[in-house]
Amino acid sequence: MRYEEIYAIVRHIPKGRVATYGQVARLAGIPGHARQIGYALAALGDDDVPWHRVVNAKGEISRRARPGCDELQRILLENEGITFDAAARISLDQFGWRPANG
Repeated sequence: MRYEEIYAIVRHIPKGRVATYGQVARLAGIPGHARQIGYALAALGDDDVPWHRVVNAKGEISRRARPGCDELQRILLENEGITFDAAARISLDQFGWRPANG
């Protein structure tokens, strides 16, 4: 799986919606390889990929190696109208992306 294929899927996540790493992996044809999605997103430079719209299966922002990235992701999501509960989780029922093909 080339990273560009993963990025193409992530580019389809609409503003105001999130997908999980596992969901992106299934759509990319590599079910069970959610970490591969994380590696691909971590390798991004200044691309047009909305990486911030990918969260973990609990609806939480996963920790990043780069300081401040978690906070930036939350800000970007909140700017799109996504809300977090008291436990810092996003309701996947409310904000989860449901593509027609998967």
